Amino acid sequence: MERLTGSAPLPAAFRGGVIALGNFDGFHIGHQAVVARAIDRARAEGRPAIVATFDPHPASFFRPGLPPFRLTTLDQRARLFAAAGADAMLVIGFDRALADLTPDRFVEEALVARFGAGGIVTGFDFTFGKARAGSTAMLAEIGPAHGFTAEVVGPIEDAGGPVSSTRIRRALETGDCEEAARLMSRPFAIAGRVIHGDKRGRTIGYPTANMDMADYQRPLYGIYAVRARLDDGRVIDGAANLGIRPTFDPPKELLETYLFDVSESLYDREMEVELVSFIRPEAKFDGLDSLVAQMDADCEEARRRLSAAA
Repeated sequence: MERLTGSAPLPAAFRGGVIALGNFDGFHIGHQAVVARAIDRARAEGRPAIVATFDPHPASFFRPGLPPFRLTTLDQRARLFAAAGADAMLVIGFDRALADLTPDRFVEEALVARFGAGGIVTGFDFTFGKARAGSTAMLAEIGPAHGFTAEVVGPIEDAGGPVSSTRIRRALETGDCEEAARLMSRPFAIAGRVIHGDKRGRTIGYPTANMDMADYQRPLYGIYAVRARLDDGRVIDGAANLGIRPTFDPPKELLETYLFDVSESLYDREMEVELVSFIRPEAKFDGLDSLVAQMDADCEEARRRLSAAA
């Protein structure tokens, strides 16, 4: 799958493509339905299938003080789009110039001039252009005059209403990994480089691979049963502490993952950690003995839950 930038005209091979247009952070089952429709239509019409996403997220552009809320990185989205069958991911830089485009100018300058869109597929709640004045109905109405047709994929709903990234974030904030995974069709996963910590874990028999949370949505602090995907392709079960480690000073927010039956150094390697199940909240312990005893119990519980989830 190719990775394209929206700042310049697309290569000739991708012009005339069917573009799934949205942000797709989280790439939940509603997003997947939009992309699947775009890919199906592209295949039927003999066109490239392109998934467009905005970076940075428009919400963070307009409200830079927002707490971290991202559910996926661009690299994670690229892997997910490729697995779905897209021919290309189109990354549209979201800046003041783009934000100030009227809906008509966005269509003319971006969709037509730069991207050469032959078709557009969006979700039901997609808006675009200055002050979010552009709607899916507008796209459908003005598209044919610009050489493309637009269609809308309706919401995927369950008992909780339409599936949305907001619902996933709320589930993570309460530690409901299973609900988040159901809405996303996969566990929420944090990817990054393993960094050096204070190395306390190795002194008590629990060496951890530590990662910064960066711009990810903060799940409920606590202990999780996890699966880690290493950069060599291995998938390894483990238990992780996500939070500020209240037993130790000074507090420092980290994702600290203890991988079962792994002794090698993982420093500076890339790793993706799936949060499979929340075990318990963070707690402060009076001493190392009580901490180690609890970690023993946490790992046993993590093994049990991961075995049940396999």
